[in-house]
Amino acid sequence: MSDRIARFSALVAQQPENALFRFSYAQALEAAGTERHAEAIEHYRICVASRSDWMMPRILLGKLLLRTGDPAAARPVLEDALALAIAQDHQDPEVELRAILANL
Repeated sequence: MSDRIARFSALVAQQPENALFRFSYAQALEAAGTERHAEAIEHYRICVASRSDWMMPRILLGKLLLRTGDPAAARPVLEDALALAIAQDHQDPEVELRAILANL
């Protein structure tokens, strides 16, 4: 287990309600490789559920769902992220998300 995974795993265990710890943990799990993607998806989903205005976990969750072969699950997540990008005036993510969705 990488140091980053171990560090954030411990933090999540201590403070399971802390969405920022879960977000960092999900990123570390995703970076660890395909064998940890299911765990990363679980933690990204918790982050998405924790805040209706948090765009980044939606983007990363949607992209990871695509990489794991689940475009049907990815589409609504990416659509939500796009709506947030537009509402929050995040132009680069908006362009990226439009391109991803156009190719689904």
